[in-house]
Amino acid sequence: MAEPAPNGGGGARLTVDLDALAHNYAVLGREAAGAEVAPMLKSDGYGLGAAQVGKRLWAEGARTFFVARLAEGEALRAALGPQRPCQINVLDGMTPGSAPRLAAADLTPVLTSLAQIAEASAFAARTATPLPAILHVDTGMNRQGLTPEEARAVAQSSNSTATDRLRGLEIGLVMSHMGSASEPKNSRNARQLEGFLEVLTLFPQARASLSASAGVFLGPDYRFDLVRPGVSLYGGGPGGTPDPRLKAVATLTAPILDLRHLKPGDVVGYGESVRIVRATRAAVAGVGYSDGVIRAARAGGYVWLGGGRRPLLAVNMDILIFDLGDAPAEVAEMVEIIGPNALIDDLATAGGTVAYEILVRLSRRAERVYVGEV
Repeated sequence: MAEPAPNGGGGARLTVDLDALAHNYAVLGREAAGAEVAPMLKSDGYGLGAAQVGKRLWAEGARTFFVARLAEGEALRAALGPQRPCQINVLDGMTPGSAPRLAAADLTPVLTSLAQIAEASAFAARTATPLPAILHVDTGMNRQGLTPEEARAVAQSSNSTATDRLRGLEIGLVMSHMGSASEPKNSRNARQLEGFLEVLTLFPQARASLSASAGVFLGPDYRFDLVRPGVSLYGGGPGGTPDPRLKAVATLTAPILDLRHLKPGDVVGYGESVRIVRATRAAVAGVGYSDGVIRAARAGGYVWLGGGRRPLLAVNMDILIFDLGDAPAEVAEMVEIIGPNALIDDLATAGGTVAYEILVRLSRRAERVYVGEV
């Protein structure tokens, strides 16, 4: 029997499987082999709900989290509440004027520049309270972080009380970020590791963190004291391809709205890029790029129905059309767009993007159902 559409309303449903999330957290913990696993919950928990994700991961043992924005950190702190003590680190660091809000929500800034270090030290002096902080050093991604030369100057300044740029700061962690960890044979990985090891000699008392999801799987040299997985927690493979060790956390399904019989020469959707060359049974499903399905994924993308992959023909704002082949189908039957059978990495590849973007584009229009919520 066909699974009914959510609420009879003809729309999509996003099921967030927090039990699968817990499974992936355990897999990453085993792979990290002793390093602390500090989940990335930025962009509202990769689009799946930072509050629900954070609570479940806290229940699984996570005590350190990372977010990108100050507002994300405030929201996560409020959601976890005082009954779930943890460290929440803000990747944006201490931007001008943000210090009082960071302190009020007990958020730890990831300091990425000399200006941020100066701002943090000045705030610590004004409050006469030591300020926990993290130093981010750029080892070759050329995005955020102190240059190695700046890191050396900061470390050397601490030899003199008069010039100590870290005065009032408690640097508990030194971190960097890898740009090619999803490509294990890329020589950039070894170069970044070498640069990071040199930086660490400047801050011997601090813990160290270099790896996100893909770096966890590069081997013990890259794990250090703490790893910061993101996409692999949510089911994306560390190399941008499906990984059987990980489970799908997000399952997007949608009902069939209509069944069509197309003949050779028929054109599907806008423009004339999709022309039917053989008699085709097609289905129209109630989900589209407004719900987060990448429009470009129609070229090589698929959905899952009737125990098999059914090729996409077109993705529009509110609907998509796919080739049924010989699969039996009914109006109102639910089709899997992403999930344990329609793999998120495959959809990302078809759309010319990455699983990260698929996840964070999932809109709030789809009905949300949480499995394993605490």
